[in-house]
Order: sequence, then C-alpha cells, then structure tokens
Amino acid sequence: MSDELHYELDGHVGIITINRPEARNALTWSTYAALEEAVLSTTARCLVITGADPAFCSGDDVKQVMGGGAEGHAPAVHAPRLTPAADALLHTDVPVVAAVNGAAVGWGMELSVMADLRVASERARFGELFVLRGLVSDAPGLGRLAQLLGREKASELLFTGDVIGAAEALRIGLVGRVVPHDELMPTALGLARRIAANPPLAVQAIKRGLRRALDPDWNELGEWVSARLTELFQTADHREGVRAFLEKRAPNFTGR
Repeated sequence: MSDELHYELDGHVGIITINRPEARNALTWSTYAALEEAVLSTTARCLVITGADPAFCSGDDVKQVMGGGAEGHAPAVHAPRLTPAADALLHTDVPVVAAVNGAAVGWGMELSVMADLRVASERARFGELFVLRGLVSDAPGLGRLAQLLGREKASELLFTGDVIGAAEALRIGLVGRVVPHDELMPTALGLARRIAANPPLAVQAIKRGLRRALDPDWNELGEWVSARLTELFQTADHREGVRAFLEKRAPNFTGR
C-alpha cells in the first residue's frame, strides 16, 4: 500500500484505513491509487473502511487535486471514465462496511455511500460538498443517494451542500446504526465478521444480484460525470469555490 493508506487482514476481514490524519484524511492521487489497489487485491471475505481519527475522509485534497483554485487547472483526463477507485468499489463482489468515525464529506461521503453497510460514530458528519466547489458529485452520489434516501432528500443534500450529523443521518436512512465513538470499530468489525463467516460464494452472488437489481450502469454514469467535471473544472465558479474555501470566506458565484 502506501503511508497514506493502511491495509491489514484480521482473519477473513480486511481493514482499510485512510491515514492522513493531519489533513483530515483528504485524498491525494496516491491515496486514490492505494485505495483502488487495496480493493482490487484483497483476499478478504468482507472489507471495513475507516479513517485515522479525527475524520473518516474530508474528500479531495483541495491544493493537490483541485490545484488550489488556480486558473486553467484541471485533473488530466485522457478519456471520460468512472473514477478508478470508485470503479473498484462499485464492482467488487466483496461486501464493504464503512466505519464512519468523523467527517465524511465530498468524496468522503461518496466513499461511505459506496459501502454496502454504514456504521457511524456519534461524531460522524456527512456532506456532498461538490456544489460548493462548482462541481458535480461523483457517480456514487448520483446513483446511490436516491436509493438510500429517496429523490427529494438526495436532491436537497446534493443541491445545497449541507452537512448533517450522525443523528440526522440515522433518521433519514443514510446510516444503519450510530454508536458511541469507542464502540465504532468493535461494532463494524463484529458485523463484518458475521458476514465473513457465511458462505463466501453465496454472499458474493447476493452482492452481484443487488447490483443487477438496483444499480445504474456505473461505467456509463461515470463517463458522464467525468465529462461534466472536465467542463466544470474550467469554470470561474469552481475557482471561486476553491479560493473561498481556502480563504475561509463566503463565495461569490457568477454562473461563469
């Protein structure tokens, strides 16, 4: 793996920990690559994904991935496609439990909704912040939130960029359970061990069946999102959203 992401195997359960606590586990290109590798190479029967305290994942590293709002900056895109780490998570047949120990915002919220099950600490917070940076969410936010919450509540979170706490996330069905912070990993691991104790071929077939029954064509949706992000990264509103965040002020969006 890398220093930015730890992977360990506990029996038949794989534990993935994003390990940039000084940056609230913001994702860099190398973190994304390590996450993809961990999911694709795992031999576990169930995965638990969490972050090093105090955050679960605060999304993209604004300076590295978004270029700090510099004009002309955009991630290199060779052809529109689903984000590779999302591709790995959305197509794996290994069940995934998210142990959300703190802020899960931006792509951190995308990461949480890609899990099959979410266990939240009482300290957890959730927010689809993309609109505040002048961007569209990644494919999971579009393809999974309405499944979990219904179209109206999903639209509210996506359109406003509001951040909600653990109690509200439980109330609206975004998470399955909320536990005291020190009980988070024991609870998530206990759930993962119960899943891992079941016949792995049957569990994997159930996950494939759920994907066939409920999910959109992730590759097609991912291509659409990638193309839109390429356009939106070039807008003045995106640059303003990033600069306002870094300068800790309210943004002034102009529709350009």
